Amino acid sequence: MNALHDKVAVITGAASGFGRELALLCAGEGMRLVLADIDMAGLEATQARLPAGIEVLRQRVDVASAETVAALADATYARFGAAHLLFNNAGVAVAGPTWTTTRADWQWVLGVNLMGVVHGIQSFVPRMLAQGDECHVVNTASVAGLLSVPGSSVYCVSKHGVVTLSECLHHELRVANAKIGVSVLCPAFVPTGIADAARHRPAHLADTNPLAAPFEARVRKAVQSGKLSAADIARATIQAVKADRFYILTHPNIKPSIEARMRDILDERAPTNPMP
Repeated sequence: MNALHDKVAVITGAASGFGRELALLCAGEGMRLVLADIDMAGLEATQARLPAGIEVLRQRVDVASAETVAALADATYARFGAAHLLFNNAGVAVAGPTWTTTRADWQWVLGVNLMGVVHGIQSFVPRMLAQGDECHVVNTASVAGLLSVPGSSVYCVSKHGVVTLSECLHHELRVANAKIGVSVLCPAFVPTGIADAARHRPAHLADTNPLAAPFEARVRKAVQSGKLSAADIARATIQAVKADRFYILTHPNIKPSIEARMRDILDERAPTNPMP
């Protein structure tokens, strides 16, 4: 999908991190933007950084709610009449041993990270198919969707789900001869706001893992020490969209760990710890 000028980009999680940087790049391409997030102040800050003259629809959306994502699609088509580039990007994270995870941990993270992508696909892809235009869907996963990281079972399960969901969607659209490309973004540690995602955690899902603290501290340190920025990841993502590339692996140094996991499976041996 090379020609982006005057097309419509829909970005969830646009209040910070990858979403904000994707909005800036899409604006630079001359696209019209639909910015969605639960954090309205963050959305306003994102919009304030856009070049003058960019058409923007800004909407509060909880991607865990199918109804609010459907309302986003309705608003998008009412305003612009089309959607060409969909970034299912909103994400949150928790940490801690699997045996002390709470049902609230699972409900919150799977609701945002996995069901948020499902809701985006179900609300937008049928309309994209009806458009008949060249379109593209980018689902934000993680290297945690390709590896199994101790202390991150909830997050890993959600991101593994996004990877296989994206692969299935790719196959289905090819079988249907649709003009819709699919990419799955799998970055490693990058300094974004995800380490502070709990500030928007719903009160009714506040029951957290009692042994999370040391794991969260390790994740926070790793995130802050990331060599690539959110802007770097956004640039790589737009390049992949233009090249119609499915897997977006922004950190090549993680590939040996992915290869080791695949070898563990094929050789039917115990899994190798990717973070020894």
